[in-house]
Amino acid sequence: MSKFSAIMHNPNESLEDTDDLRERLHFLQLGEQDCLAIRRIEKYVIRCLPKALDAFYDTVRRTPQTRSFFSSEAQIQKAKKAQLTYWKNIAAANFGLQYANTVRRIGRTHAEIGLEPRWYIGGYALLLASIIADVSNQLAPPAPLLPPKMSFSKLTDSLASLSKAVFLDMDLTISIYIDEARKLNKEEMSKLDEAIEEERRFVTERFGHIIDALANKNLSHTVDGNFPNTYLPMRDNLNHAISSLCQTLHTISEATESIDNTADEINSAAQDLAQRTERQAASVEKTAAAVEQITATVSSTESRVSEATQFVEECQAITERFGTMIRRASTAMEEIERSAEAVNKITNVISNIATQTNLLALNTGVEAAHAGEAGSGFRVLAQEIRKLANRVGDASEEVKDLINTSQTHVDSGSAIMKDASSAIDTIISSVANIGTHLREISKATSEQASALRDVNGAVVTIDQGTRENAAMVEETSAATSNMAQRTRQLRQLLDGFVLRGQK
Repeated sequence: MSKFSAIMHNPNESLEDTDDLRERLHFLQLGEQDCLAIRRIEKYVIRCLPKALDAFYDTVRRTPQTRSFFSSEAQIQKAKKAQLTYWKNIAAANFGLQYANTVRRIGRTHAEIGLEPRWYIGGYALLLASIIADVSNQLAPPAPLLPPKMSFSKLTDSLASLSKAVFLDMDLTISIYIDEARKLNKEEMSKLDEAIEEERRFVTERFGHIIDALANKNLSHTVDGNFPNTYLPMRDNLNHAISSLCQTLHTISEATESIDNTADEINSAAQDLAQRTERQAASVEKTAAAVEQITATVSSTESRVSEATQFVEECQAITERFGTMIRRASTAMEEIERSAEAVNKITNVISNIATQTNLLALNTGVEAAHAGEAGSGFRVLAQEIRKLANRVGDASEEVKDLINTSQTHVDSGSAIMKDASSAIDTIISSVANIGTHLREISKATSEQASALRDVNGAVVTIDQGTRENAAMVEETSAATSNMAQRTRQLRQLLDGFVLRGQK
């Protein structure tokens, strides 16, 4: 292990701490015996290195990712020469201070040029495979029956130890690469932090006042001045966003003002409509009450007309019976008139008889006078007969007078009965007409009552609808009032913004 201790005793640089390197060597089981085994095949390794390196760099040239690390063929040849020297030190198992410094330099170079470990590991794999194959061929028996130049066990020990040394070299180189990469990353991060801080100050100085203005609802500022190309889209987008927001807020402000005015108009119209609807509801309610009263009145009138129609029908029947009685009375009067004429004729006969009897009594008296005393009885009888005839004549005259008077009365009554019969006929006709009219009136009244009931139902429906409309109008009025209040609140919020071009 003494030859490896030089790695850790460089006063200027350190690869790893001692404990870490000791752990690596212990884990690889790489000791002094391994170094002696490597040196046994040193000359064979050196002999095959040029060929192995030529093949490796041919692969490097064909691979775009590795070819990009070399700017010219001369640089490739220089790298090949450095690799030849380096591998000679590995073949000599020379792991002293020079080897350690070389490992640090290689790891640092790989980190600086950005050579990823996969290419380094792949290159070692190609070289080690070529070396193992070539060394094995060199130490193989020259002929099938001749002994080998080195026993198989020693050869395998030497190749195994060489493989351990190669992997140790890769481990150390990659560790240095990682350490240097970390350092570079720290430097880059430091530079990046400085750049970020500078950009932050730049952004704060150039964009900060705009953002502060936006936070204070002031949209009248824009980002002006020259900017690096990276920030030009940000500047333009921010200015465009402010401009678009200004236009949007202008539009919203105008729309809010229009909505505010419209809401006030709607609110005023809704209140007027509510008042008119309330008045209309009251009027409809009064109309409904009036129509209901009229319906009741018409229904009562219908009942009374029905009663009047029945009464007229009864009157018509009575009048018709009375007309019949009048006609019968008129017929009786006519019969009385005919009887009076007959009695008048009889009276005339009686009067004639009385006259003849008086003449007969006179003649009897004359004859009794002629007869003297013998005719005194006839004279008395003649006187009595004369008195009786006179009395009959007087009675006949009185009866005649009474008959004449009765005839006059009968004529007058007959005329009256004729007039009464004509009047009764007129009354019957009029009562019949009245009945017809009353029936028509009853029918019309019934139809009016039915129509009024329908009208009453329609008015009640209108009343209910009007009340519902009044409630809806009241809700609409409340909603429009709320909308107007919200619009004014929005207007107040918009007034808090300071827009471009706004005084």
